[in-house]
Amino acid sequence: MKKYSTLIILALILMLSCEKDDICLENTTPYLMLKFYNFENDTLVKTIDIDSIRVLNKELISDYTAKSFDSISIPLDINRYKTSYQITSKKTTDTIYFSYDRKDIFVSRSCGYKTNFENLAIDSTTNNWIKAYNINTTIIDNDTTAHINIYH
Repeated sequence: MKKYSTLIILALILMLSCEKDDICLENTTPYLMLKFYNFENDTLVKTIDIDSIRVLNKELISDYTAKSFDSISIPLDINRYKTSYQITSKKTTDTIYFSYDRKDIFVSRSCGYKTNFENLAIDSTTNNWIKAYNINTTIIDNDTTAHINIYH
């Protein structure tokens, strides 16, 4: 009996000394969501054939290569206050220059920090296939709703 009680006490000590697994279940840094609309009828969602999307003079975002979309989610640079994208549709490229402020928020020990973006603005855009745009919100704290409407 003494042997069992020692074993039970040892098992309890081991179980109580274990730490909880840190698994991040929180949302991370949100993406910028663009939704595409018909220029002639601005309430009508209009898909766009995207040849490619790339950060200006950098990597190609392969998820959006040679596909049709009515909306896209693209990351903003968390280390800078500006990000520029080249979006090519039907072999015509437009460049959009975004500026914003960053706000780092501590989520938890397992998730670390996430970055929300504030004061989102479009500094300039080329107007090849993009006819107009509307910024719906200047605060990017989720990626479930469209932040910017693009009319083409």
